[in-house]
Amino acid sequence: MTSTPEALHALAGCAHRIRRYAVRMGEVQGQGYVGQALGWADVLAVAYGHALALKPDDPAWEGRDRFLLSHGHYAIAHYAALIEAGVIPETELETYGSDDSRLPMSGMASYTPGMEISGGSLGQGLVIGVGMALGLKQKRNPAFVYNSMSDGELDEGSTWEAAMAAAHYRLDNLICLVDINNQQADGPSTKVLGFEPLADKWAAFGWHVQRVDGNDLPAVLAAFEAARSLAEPTPRVILFDTLMGKGVPFLEAREKNHFIRVDPPEWRQALDHLDATEPQGAAA
Repeated sequence: MTSTPEALHALAGCAHRIRRYAVRMGEVQGQGYVGQALGWADVLAVAYGHALALKPDDPAWEGRDRFLLSHGHYAIAHYAALIEAGVIPETELETYGSDDSRLPMSGMASYTPGMEISGGSLGQGLVIGVGMALGLKQKRNPAFVYNSMSDGELDEGSTWEAAMAAAHYRLDNLICLVDINNQQADGPSTKVLGFEPLADKWAAFGWHVQRVDGNDLPAVLAAFEAARSLAEPTPRVILFDTLMGKGVPFLEAREKNHFIRVDPPEWRQALDHLDATEPQGAAA
């Protein structure tokens, strides 16, 4: 896919629907990790609307690209993307976080089609991704492994051990997607444990590095394309600077968006804000 106006318009519609699905799921429980979903929606739109090889009716297809949700609390965002991709029916979003639902509040592979791992123990996704990428190479399977993770996971030693191993084994089928929103449960990520200069650190570990605005669709699409087409035998990382609550002004302005609780009428207000900026013709 090239950055034609038509292609970007389609991806903007995809991102809009992902945000809407996430807000609707948040409304079901009255709370949730909606801020992350709103901020990460553009990346998920490019992943599920363009980059990933998958079969919605066969989530376990051996030829699929693997998308690992290392930050399991982003499950609400991932479910929204899986709904958009047709892996999960839209009707199921009404069950989000409920007993016997296939959509628990934290991602669990045993519950949800299209969920590759049970994330949430932060820092483990990249470790698993290295193993998966090695396994695919052994089987001569050309699929990519995408590891979706948060900047809070940069605090974990296991992340950097995995980064070192990926470079050692020249895992050019591994693409790490890092959400840099500078928020985690204990406060701003850069104050909990400073990680800059981040691009230089990944490069020093032997990775091909890009850093882009994660809420700029053309930039996100170009970064995915560059990562997938790179000829060098190295793992690839894309660092995405994002804004939590993106698309809903009263959530964007909040100092803390790690876990959102709002008054019941505000869910409708959030949807109204999103609908006011809906790309023309983007409705599903």
